[in-house]
Amino acid sequence: MARLFPTLSSQFIIFLCFFFILVSAENDESFVKSLDKKKHLGLKKEKLSHFKFYWHDIVAGSKPTAVRVVPPTSNSTTAFGLISMIDDPLTMGPEMSSKMVGRAQGFYAAASQQEVGLLMAMNFAFMEGKYNGSTITILGRNTVFSTVREMPVIGGSGLFRFARGYVQARTHRFDPGSGDAVVEYNCYVLHY
Repeated sequence: MARLFPTLSSQFIIFLCFFFILVSAENDESFVKSLDKKKHLGLKKEKLSHFKFYWHDIVAGSKPTAVRVVPPTSNSTTAFGLISMIDDPLTMGPEMSSKMVGRAQGFYAAASQQEVGLLMAMNFAFMEGKYNGSTITILGRNTVFSTVREMPVIGGSGLFRFARGYVQARTHRFDPGSGDAVVEYNCYVLHY
């Protein structure tokens, strides 16, 4: 009996060790869990919103809103390699004097060697009405000489958490001498 007790106690200790290893392994995977979106996040019914505004890309003059941070390759006809940081005004109408509703902040990069095709990465940061402080994030390809360009909405913040959708861009005005442009954006966003 004296020999049986140490054997049972050692088996019990081994069992406890395996038990704690299994329990701790389960706890290691508990970094994720399913949540009820209404209960935990206060999310209501999803809705589709349409925003229309004008994006003013000013590269010339004393107060540019787009600044080149990387020049294009020297022999490129498409500005391939160019990267510009932007803080472009978003206005209700095509004139700069119309009401500003936000800013487009991010960058664009010339990413095509065959045509003027930009990689656009920007946040539409709203500064007006109930959307003040909220953002819509765009990431996509913009072939600037196409009549209509479509880019995806990949997310947002504030009232646009969990946002998804797309934008359509149409050039309203382009000055080839200065490089300044005004682009109409129609933004279709699913959000809560």
